[in-house]
Amino acid sequence: MIEDHDRLARLMRQGLVAAGIAVDVADRIDAAWAAIQQMPYQALVLDRGLPDGDGLILLHKLRSAGLGVPCLVLTARDALHDRVEGLEAGADDYLPKPFAMDEMVARVRALLRRPVAFHSQDPSHGDLTLRPEAGCLYSGDESVTLAPAERHIMQLLLQKPGEVVRRSALEAAAWGLSEAVTPNALDVALHRLRRKLLAIGSRQRIVNVRGMGYALREDDAAE
Repeated sequence: MIEDHDRLARLMRQGLVAAGIAVDVADRIDAAWAAIQQMPYQALVLDRGLPDGDGLILLHKLRSAGLGVPCLVLTARDALHDRVEGLEAGADDYLPKPFAMDEMVARVRALLRRPVAFHSQDPSHGDLTLRPEAGCLYSGDESVTLAPAERHIMQLLLQKPGEVVRRSALEAAAWGLSEAVTPNALDVALHRLRRKLLAIGSRQRIVNVRGMGYALREDDAAE
């Protein structure tokens, strides 16, 4: 969520979290762009009047980069040409201020039901398939339940199979950018994930690429 009005941002975040939707909040275009580089968000709620410019600048940047994440634009500008401008910039929905919190939450839920073109809803690689809604990781007929942080970490690794993912990106995916994380929290989560991969007989391993990050790669020696 990109909103610079502190009180409104708090109320919106509370409403979304109460509906079971995890939220990170940014108050500037540059901060939002940096956050989007770190983790694959499923939807954006974007205000237009931001301290460093019109929120549509960010939307143009996203669409130019080929990022199709669904976006709900919020604005006090409710004239027809303003709505048209937002939709033509790549917005998926438009909600003028003031608005009812229940309606905002319902509109975000609707966006979350849309498949994002560049991310599979059930990401898979090799012998692994993750079903995020069920919180389960499958390898053949075997499955294991993942804790929320483990699920987010595995989802990001599966979306970038074989690629090195930075430690900061995995922490952001697991706990969000606004949560305080203990220094060894990621190490503990990765240790548990490695044990669970072994438990379901997967050939995939989470490899530490020293000084760079972590990657999901197949172990040729795995049985």
